[in-house]
Amino acid sequence: MGVMSVHQFAQCITCHAWSPDHSMVALCPNNNEAHIYRLVEDKWEKVHVLQKHDQVISGIDWSTGSNRIVTASHDRNSYVWNLEGSEWVPTLVILRLNRAALCVQWSPKENKFAVGSGAKTVCICYYEQENNWWVSKLIRKRHDSSVTSVSWHPNNILLATTSTDGKCRVFSTFIKGVDAKDSKKGTSDSKFGDSKFGELIVQLDLSSSWTFGVKWSPSGNTLAYVGHNSMIYFVDDVGPSPLAQNVVFRDLPLRDVLFVSERMVIGVGYDCNPMVFAADERGIWSFVKYLGERKAVSFGSKYGTQFSEAFGKFYSQSKQGVSNDAVESSRTRGFVHENCINCIMPHMEHSTLITRFSTSGLDGRIVIWDLEYEQDLLEL
Repeated sequence: MGVMSVHQFAQCITCHAWSPDHSMVALCPNNNEAHIYRLVEDKWEKVHVLQKHDQVISGIDWSTGSNRIVTASHDRNSYVWNLEGSEWVPTLVILRLNRAALCVQWSPKENKFAVGSGAKTVCICYYEQENNWWVSKLIRKRHDSSVTSVSWHPNNILLATTSTDGKCRVFSTFIKGVDAKDSKKGTSDSKFGDSKFGELIVQLDLSSSWTFGVKWSPSGNTLAYVGHNSMIYFVDDVGPSPLAQNVVFRDLPLRDVLFVSERMVIGVGYDCNPMVFAADERGIWSFVKYLGERKAVSFGSKYGTQFSEAFGKFYSQSKQGVSNDAVESSRTRGFVHENCINCIMPHMEHSTLITRFSTSGLDGRIVIWDLEYEQDLLEL
């Protein structure tokens, strides 16, 4: 089944992140605190509690190189935490938001981080050495609703966002004095070389519903994000003429995705089971299987069969008066997670291949999955 370990930390977890050596995990137990646990003799012990926010922490990210933690919260604030001795010391980030901060992520070079918010803006934060504080530049007037997720391109300049306005956008975040000029050349070609801060590179109108969980592939050539309409979207050649695909699935929507390789994506969400999507030799993406159960779903599922199955189930309920709870689902949900999975993070990487990842959800569990137990997937 691919499950390596299951850990119950709280009644509910909103987000989590791993330390650089993966010996500690930082999580928010659905309140205004961030708890840090360390693995000691096969048991997780709480070693730190980060207390500074006034409302629920909605995003946590732990930098791998500088060992700094950044948190974002519904209280419209963000803090950067530095380990000084045995204590985590917070530094306030000036976000200038009038709505909740919803997500946060460090850039690949860790000299910037992005905060998405309910104020229809994205804050690009960087450190000012002269004033010894973190400041932000805002990308305004581009989003029509809340920014639900952000993802950095490997070149440290391009940033992808999703929003509840149903669109996915890619922006330039080049900041003079922070980014090197040659970093603009890290994309597939030079068409973004003259882009300025906040410039909209591309806007993708593929979804008619809320969008979540945007991620770049390891090379930065492919972009993936999900819609609340039970669809996942893959975009190649991001730019003026992108090549887009979408995969429709019959189960509940996804909330987050992770590229485990250039041609494989893991999606998690309301169905409580991670879903595997892969691209074939032609670059065509399709649904492969569920990780949380042994039974795979065939590639050849037809819409007619799905519709007939759903219609037959509801018809039998109306005729026989059977409640939803009494009707057995077409497949058992929640082998490992018992509620929505809202976060997926890499746990072990080999070059551009992620062989181990973790998921957390509203059931308060963090589950570590190992793809080495899924040899059929490693051969794709």
